[in-house]
Amino acid sequence: MSKDFSLHPELASTFALPVDLLYFLLVAISAFFTVAIVVVVIIFCVKYRRRSDDERPKPIHGSLPLELAWSIIPFFICMGIFTLGADMFFRMYRAPADAIDVYVVGKQWMWKIQHPEGKREINELHVPVNTPVRLTMTSEDVIHAFSIPAFRTKRDVVPGRYNTMWFESTKVGEYHLFCAEYCGTQHSTMIGKVVVMEEQDYQNWLSGGAAGESMAEAGMRQFDQLGCATCHKNQSGGRGPTLTGVYGSPVQLASGDIVVADESYIRESILQPTSQVVNGYQPIMPTFQGQISEETLLQLITYIKSLSEPTE
Repeated sequence: MSKDFSLHPELASTFALPVDLLYFLLVAISAFFTVAIVVVVIIFCVKYRRRSDDERPKPIHGSLPLELAWSIIPFFICMGIFTLGADMFFRMYRAPADAIDVYVVGKQWMWKIQHPEGKREINELHVPVNTPVRLTMTSEDVIHAFSIPAFRTKRDVVPGRYNTMWFESTKVGEYHLFCAEYCGTQHSTMIGKVVVMEEQDYQNWLSGGAAGESMAEAGMRQFDQLGCATCHKNQSGGRGPTLTGVYGSPVQLASGDIVVADESYIRESILQPTSQVVNGYQPIMPTFQGQISEETLLQLITYIKSLSEPTE
């Protein structure tokens, strides 16, 4: 096969080999039982065929050990597969705490990517090698899917919500990036590449060019321009709750429910502020639905997250 097209993508992340091993295990088990069943069926058809019209088959009384064997053995095989799959699932869905955050917005038909430091990319994602990277993703229009075959990772990118995905690349190089969900007439053109670099090269790339303001700085600017600081003061006593230290903390709502202030909660509070009103405050916040872009939302969320980060 050519370098640009391979039936078996390169193994380029910490997930790649375990995912392939689990896949090949499933194929091997399926192939073994398929061949075994076909062989047994053929043997039985030949051995126990009816040889004359007056032949009468002998009654079958059953075998308890045989019945236990074909019930217990498949049970343990299935439980073993389930355990391996569940372990892989939880590892792929739980990003390390020290992972680098990168924000992705899908749009017909491109990927818009922004790093917290302010660096922006379209249809390209630069990451350092041997470093966990967490992607926070959403869509401006329809459902997309962010897929990196060499990393064996894929996650749906859904409008109106945030999905996260993480990986740790193990090889320097360039790898294909695809949209794996049919998203319109030009779906096949929604492609890009992931560029894996050495740590120092990545830092040089990150600091080079016109990166502009960081996402937190852009979010602070938007926070002031939208008038959010009028109600959300740094200290308590404003018409809205203070946002300092709120990210990642439990919040009690007027309904009595308690929710964690994560990305999805902050997003909903900005777009649908009356849906989850904080206990002790009135539902007076205006909605910003349709007034700000997904990129602005991510900048605001990044700024609010920065208010909870410890200062040195």
